[in-house]
Amino acid sequence: MAVLKLLRAPSKYVQGKGALLKFYEETKNLGDSYLFICSNSGYKMCQEKIEKSFEGSNGKLHFEIFGGISSNGEISRMRKIIQDEKINVVVGVGGGSAIDTAKACAYYENLPVAIIPTVCATDAPCTGLSVIYNDDGTFDTYIFYPKNPDAVLVDSEIIAKAPAKFLVAGMGDALGTYFEARACVRTDSPSLENGGISLSAMALCELCYKTLLKCGYQAKKACENNLVTPALESIIEANTYLSGVGADNGGLAVAHSVYNGFTALEECEATMHGSIVAYGTITQLLIENAPKEEIKEVMDFCHSVGLPITLKEMGVTDVKRVMIAAEKACAPGESIHNMAGDVTPDQLYDALLAADLLGQDYL
Repeated sequence: MAVLKLLRAPSKYVQGKGALLKFYEETKNLGDSYLFICSNSGYKMCQEKIEKSFEGSNGKLHFEIFGGISSNGEISRMRKIIQDEKINVVVGVGGGSAIDTAKACAYYENLPVAIIPTVCATDAPCTGLSVIYNDDGTFDTYIFYPKNPDAVLVDSEIIAKAPAKFLVAGMGDALGTYFEARACVRTDSPSLENGGISLSAMALCELCYKTLLKCGYQAKKACENNLVTPALESIIEANTYLSGVGADNGGLAVAHSVYNGFTALEECEATMHGSIVAYGTITQLLIENAPKEEIKEVMDFCHSVGLPITLKEMGVTDVKRVMIAAEKACAPGESIHNMAGDVTPDQLYDALLAADLLGQDYL
């Protein structure tokens, strides 16, 4: 039987300058006792606006700063607060780890979850999954949820005040969305939600890529100067909604496997997720033998916003070590196996080095 097509998204997505001042208004249907699981910076940037949004309401608020990693221990600690204080809405405030912790707590306690991202570095806010770590920081598991978040609120003013490197990393993550989904469609591979890929999902993925090309450079400039412009608003939506809902319903291929592979190299520990995904996207295009105009378009984009197009820019100076990453990227169960004709570690290694040569030429 053919795989049934499937499309999932957050129930509500709200974005704009000062959106947090409307937080209570937009989420009051979810409950009246809120736990805000915050990163340090998330608390500093958002607490005042959130409290203001509750003025004159009977909503109860509890702010809790979490330990920095979406670990089993932190999830247990937050669940105890939820039970003790009879919380009925969980909110994640911060980057990917705070968001993943909030999603996990809400799932285990069977409560609605709202998300307030403070950076646009990944597509965590809109997706129906979390990455969970052991208490020592090593990877434990992915949790796939039966639904996506109930509400996602993005205050553009807060994103504009965050360092521009996060916005750029988010563009790198978003860059893979269209090309990975396109590869999955070719091989009839399922999406991250384990369904067939709908026309609507592909349209979101394609719009994500077109928006990056059109607005990426201007958005980076605006963010570097803490300005909220139409281009920045467009990139916030591309990084958060189009990429998140697109990847969830589109599927992954080489670009994200390359990221997983490069996590094995300690020299890449400081390199952001989106930077490696961008390099993986160029690598994927070489494996597909994509038209040279398309490869150039992607490299032009990466270079214009400051995403890596060489191994050196990712921190890799010894090319022999790339084989370690290539082998890990091709492990059983990796999304690279969604490619037509499959990809071996040798083929991936050659493509990763070929991408580096093209990048060196380009520079």
